[in-house]
Amino acid sequence: MRTGEIFVTALDLADPAQRAAADAFVMAHPEGTPFHRPAWLQGVARGTGHRAHMLSAVAHSGQIVGLLPLHHVKSALFGDALVSSGFAVDGGILASDPAAVSALAAACEGMARDGSIASIELRGGPVPGEGWALHEGSHVGFARPIATDDEAELLAVPRKHRAELRKALANDALRVETGRDARHLKAHYRVYSESVRNLGTPVFPARLFREVLVAFGEDADILIVHEGARPVSAVLTLYHQGRVMPFWGGGIADARRLRSNELMYYRLMAHGRGRGMSVFDFGRSKAGSGQAAWKKSFGFDPVPLSYHSWSASGGRRDINPNSPQYQRRIDLWKKLPLPIANLIGPFIARGLG
Repeated sequence: MRTGEIFVTALDLADPAQRAAADAFVMAHPEGTPFHRPAWLQGVARGTGHRAHMLSAVAHSGQIVGLLPLHHVKSALFGDALVSSGFAVDGGILASDPAAVSALAAACEGMARDGSIASIELRGGPVPGEGWALHEGSHVGFARPIATDDEAELLAVPRKHRAELRKALANDALRVETGRDARHLKAHYRVYSESVRNLGTPVFPARLFREVLVAFGEDADILIVHEGARPVSAVLTLYHQGRVMPFWGGGIADARRLRSNELMYYRLMAHGRGRGMSVFDFGRSKAGSGQAAWKKSFGFDPVPLSYHSWSASGGRRDINPNSPQYQRRIDLWKKLPLPIANLIGPFIARGLG
């Protein structure tokens, strides 16, 4: 598709040269995120079966001036959508030329029409253009600089929450480790699946975590807090351009008593500092949620996030867990035995990307 001096094409993600060109653009762009990278597209596609696309805006000179990563998320329960990016908290159009924004948006609209895909969801990025709905206020993001040392990091935590963290630091039964091998993935999934079940949410497929970890290589790892031999808190973290980005994390029911989640994120800040990172990006939370309040009590200030959607019919998927239609289902899900929740959850959660 050609718009003025901009040509939009779909990159072949199986081609190493095209992947490298796209990755170089993302890594050089100040607003690039892990969720714009080919690694995210491919990891999610392999982990969930949802097809990945990378639209590229190319200038007359042959240089990439914009990218739009997409997953075609299909679900019998929730409907179809093109999502940038699937299973992510960010994405959207990434461009160095304003003309690329409208060109990529038009190409994406054409993809949806040609494929009879109900809607498009962009989780971040600039306003795509006319006909797109802006969604503000539903989510907030949290980020702040990493302190210079452990003591300064402790003092950066507000006093009330710092007292809870000190209790975890004084607990000699808790130990922390990081890694990327099969046993770390197994422990992470055991903890994470219990955590989301307790929140009333179906867990993602185990393969999703494995494939993302493989796709990102040394730019991702897992940190686990053990009480003795038992994993009690765990988080899979991405590292991008100086930012520590804990993404899939949680704790078992005992985590609150042990304050192991507090310890987990405090130790992750130190781990990130050791890797040369400068910013701790706590990701997004629902505005007004308990999770948002918890992050704020840890010393992070909320920043409103903006998303965009498009649909030829004006419709949009409803995958908001706070939606009234889901409340009874969430209450029932919390009561499921964990083995049953882990068996059927991934089939449902695949459609929530």
